[in-house]
Amino acid sequence: MNQGGFVRFSLPSSLSLGLVALLSLTGCGFSGSSAGSKQAADTDQRIVVDNFRAPVANWALESDAAYILSLSGCLETLTRYDESQGKIVPSLATEWKQASPLEWDFTIREGVKFQDGSALTAGAVAGSLQHVLGAAVPARAFNPKVVSGVKAIDDRTVRVTTPTESPLVPYRLASVNTGVLAPAAFKGETVDPFGHCTGPFEAVSEKPKQSLTLDRNEEYWGGEVQLAGAEIRFITDGAARAAQVQTGEADVSLSIPVSGLAALEADSNVKVLKADSPRTATLYMNNGKAPFDDVDFRKAVRSALDLDALASSVYEGAAVAASGPFAPSEPWAIEGAEAPKKDVEAAKKLLASAGYTADRPLEIVAIVERAEFADVATVIQDNLKAVGVPVKIQTKEYAAVEPDLLAGNYDMVLSQRNRLIDIADPIGFLTADYTCDGSYNLSHFCNEDYDATIAKAAKTADADERYRLYAEAGQILQDQAVNVWLVNEQAIDAVRADLQSHVQDPLSRYVVRAETAKSGS
Repeated sequence: MNQGGFVRFSLPSSLSLGLVALLSLTGCGFSGSSAGSKQAADTDQRIVVDNFRAPVANWALESDAAYILSLSGCLETLTRYDESQGKIVPSLATEWKQASPLEWDFTIREGVKFQDGSALTAGAVAGSLQHVLGAAVPARAFNPKVVSGVKAIDDRTVRVTTPTESPLVPYRLASVNTGVLAPAAFKGETVDPFGHCTGPFEAVSEKPKQSLTLDRNEEYWGGEVQLAGAEIRFITDGAARAAQVQTGEADVSLSIPVSGLAALEADSNVKVLKADSPRTATLYMNNGKAPFDDVDFRKAVRSALDLDALASSVYEGAAVAASGPFAPSEPWAIEGAEAPKKDVEAAKKLLASAGYTADRPLEIVAIVERAEFADVATVIQDNLKAVGVPVKIQTKEYAAVEPDLLAGNYDMVLSQRNRLIDIADPIGFLTADYTCDGSYNLSHFCNEDYDATIAKAAKTADADERYRLYAEAGQILQDQAVNVWLVNEQAIDAVRADLQSHVQDPLSRYVVRAETAKSGS
């Protein structure tokens, strides 16, 4: 496979979503079969992982902090999406069944202990999940709208009840937000994951907004842990992440900007890992605020942008112009959809139809965690200026701007959303991001036909029919020009060549694993 280009896969149209196609990287990335893995592993070794975002909610499981605890090898869930098999497999639960149309029973694995020595029981699991369910700002994949209750019905069985029939409950229990912590983790004013996970690594200390340190869990239920520990560093600057893996300060750097690829690919001590991912860079528009509350204005913005030029210039060919909210290779993609082409005259006519007058400069917020967004914003600014729409640019960290985005206090924001990050099915993304009551509806979009389509899809067990409904919902989003989906991106990470048994996860849920190792010096 060509490491410098896209690796295209066909996703199966079955209930097991086929993320395996996105995650199987043996031939094009780096796995245990590379030259570095032939050396003996050193079990006294520790590694450093540069992550692009720090936790912002005191380790609350319903927040994105759960992703950091999961990628660190601390937090584990009842089920897990297995990238090699392309399906949901057992983890802290050994099996599950649908006890009734609204009830799912999960059998808890025996012999597992939390890192504080307490036993993993159905009661402990139910208590942990109840904390997530009762959060003031609930998790996108696990909240009272989709789960009405969790209880232990005996020592080894947890029952999850849903308000309506849902075939995707096992997928929701694989969300990192449903990771299980010991009862002692919830005794203080904030969640305390330190010593209270079940995973191969135990969180032992942190430097707030800087790093998290982990040690090997010597009693891990899943087998021998190869590394002595790890440090997760929170490095928002993409250029710094690229530099640190090249100098050896980091063993793994996640989300490498395209500007840093040439130097890394020329370095024999570094392996660059690329994979198609369900991730699209997006220009979010605030549909609830003028002038974006007019569909013709939103269509004008879309017509003004040159997505092909954006993909080839800023992204240096490491992305392709987006044809809508989905990538063409996905089984729920809109049939026949093509990337919109720049049409200045059409944009001007749409602006006139919308009655737009340039009475103030509109603002684009570029999220700094994605280094390329500053350049993307400049390109958009120039494109919109050409049709008479003045724009100013602000660069901010995501944590600082999120409250305003959720409250609708913005014009446009450049951000990136992964369609399968909440659960390994687009229902999470499509519900949270675009339904009228969606918990992550940054676009402030509301459409009754869209909501009805998503409600129907959520109850549909047949995968092919569910995917057809997803495509139908996607067409509504495209017809309403809710946002401008700019480019479909690759997941690009970099690792040191002496790292062994590392498998890239484009969703960044699992990075430091029990089998991760480093060769001796």
